[in-house]
Amino acid sequence: MGNRLSKLVTKTGDDGTTGIGSNKRVAKDSARIEAIGVVDELNSTIGMVLSCCNNQTVNDVLSPIQHILFNLGGELAMPEYQLVKDDDLLKIEQQVEELNGELPPLKEFILPKGDLATTTCHLARTVCRRAERRMVTLAREETISKTGQTYLNRLSDLLFVCCRILGQSADVKEEMWQSHRTK
Repeated sequence: MGNRLSKLVTKTGDDGTTGIGSNKRVAKDSARIEAIGVVDELNSTIGMVLSCCNNQTVNDVLSPIQHILFNLGGELAMPEYQLVKDDDLLKIEQQVEELNGELPPLKEFILPKGDLATTTCHLARTVCRRAERRMVTLAREETISKTGQTYLNRLSDLLFVCCRILGQSADVKEEMWQSHRTK
């Protein structure tokens, strides 16, 4: 494979379009590019989690996910390929079950707060939900892999579990949402 990034300033996007893997040019604000962009943002946000996380379990779970998210972005850029596999989906489902089984059960929603790693992980979870919404929008317009969309849905669950693990390892008490809080 040649040098993919040998020339960074191409000026080809100055007209508001960008190229995707099939050598087709699309508008930079198209549903496809929006989905690619939010998946990229999610990957960067997970990188932020990893940069401030001291929990080996969470590091071991999230590090490989960055590669899968790169695959998902590639799949979105090259619609003729499916790079996120059913095995990726199965693995994340198993991780959610295993890790959540080690946590105390929840009876209420928890507020997205805590130490830096926990709150950054909550941010990653919300970016993941947005990426999933962008893929739903794209799926209304074009055919995309259902596996990638489902993967994001499961990933948001895994990120929530990681938030709880990070809070617990930092000894941060979860604050439950109170729907009718009185002062």
